[in-house]
Amino acid sequence: MYLDDLKQMDAPTITPAVASKYLGCDPQWLRLMARQRPEQLGFNVACVGSRVKVSRLSLIRFLEGN
Repeated sequence: MYLDDLKQMDAPTITPAVASKYLGCDPQWLRLMARQRPEQLGFNVACVGSRVKVSRLSLIRFLEGN
């Protein structure tokens, strides 16, 4: 997946499965980090019940190094 694809999405949040493709990590690791140590991720996440959501714009800024 390319960063341009992520930028063209309309959704304000994405799933850990989508985010992990850009980060090159396991989606389950991302879910665990979002619950246990979200401050160490470098981008915004939200835990809603059993779901984890990743802020798409925050992830884009992180990937661009901003």
